[in-house]
Amino acid sequence: MSTASSLAPLTIGNVAIGFPIVQAALSGYSDLPMRVIARRHGASYTICEVMLDQFLLALSKRQKTKHFLDIHPTEHPVGGQLMGAEPEQFALGAMKLVEAGFDIIDVNFGCPVKKVLGRCRGGFHLSQPEVAINILRRTRDTVPAEIPVTVKMRRGIDDTDESRDKFFQILDGAIDSGLAGVTVHGRTVQQRYIGPSRWSFLSEVKQHVGNHIKVLGSGDLFCAEDCLQMIQKTGIDGVTVARGAIGNPWIFQQAKALSEGRPMPLPPTLAEQADVMREHFTLCQQTYNEQRAPLLMRKFCIKYSQNHPQHEVVRLDATQIRSREDFDQMLLNHYSDDSAGRYVPREIYGSQEEC
Repeated sequence: MSTASSLAPLTIGNVAIGFPIVQAALSGYSDLPMRVIARRHGASYTICEVMLDQFLLALSKRQKTKHFLDIHPTEHPVGGQLMGAEPEQFALGAMKLVEAGFDIIDVNFGCPVKKVLGRCRGGFHLSQPEVAINILRRTRDTVPAEIPVTVKMRRGIDDTDESRDKFFQILDGAIDSGLAGVTVHGRTVQQRYIGPSRWSFLSEVKQHVGNHIKVLGSGDLFCAEDCLQMIQKTGIDGVTVARGAIGNPWIFQQAKALSEGRPMPLPPTLAEQADVMREHFTLCQQTYNEQRAPLLMRKFCIKYSQNHPQHEVVRLDATQIRSREDFDQMLLNHYSDDSAGRYVPREIYGSQEEC
């Protein structure tokens, strides 16, 4: 197992991150409340859910949409991730994220969702290196020099030699364009979330780039041990936790404890879980409003229920949340007895979209 001395603090460009296990961008999940909760539980850096360049350019300060660019004063450094098709719009969208206060701009070349690929976005760019490199170069040239730019990629469209060659062509273009980091998911776009993530490919990437650019890994990080083992086995600079962090912010402090040679912390008790859910609900109310918060919290409560020994019963109750009263009643029904929680078993993870 890795030790504290082997986990060097992560720096991306001129931004000091610290502990190199961070929270990934997650479509529909990594909004301000989730990011803040993660930071309060040991995540040294978080990335917002991916936003389209066209959406960013049209974004107004209306109450319904302004939350997309909200940043909590305690969550710096925080990354803004964007996705699109046209180099010029991409660069302009990146500037909207800079103006909003994001510390790092992350370009998404990894999303495998069909409707995204069909619109020549996300993982589609791995099939067209010239366009991809143009996007990276124009984004880097447009964003102020003090703001690092990074890119998220999968290991290719598929497992052909041509796809592999295109991946490394884009990677070399990222280095030449002045990017500060790359996050690599060990699956192909074609795989989506089926089959194991190929960690050995991350080792190849790190060996290829040396110290020219920071390499973070992604894929199949469902517990604290996974995070440390990925770094240890591949030699990469850090990892981004995606599905493994939804409803389980404790994964970051668990990984930190193990990295320092301390025992694995006990699972959060039911009282500790309830306190975090209340905190999360309050952040939802502050970010959105009292009407939207219960509906948005429902999906998070479903995920938090995975830490409960009677998770199936709790999950069913969580699906019924429509109001603050429903939320409070769920906590009263299932969390009033401060007994032991459980570690989230890896088999519960489904296919939430990590972009």
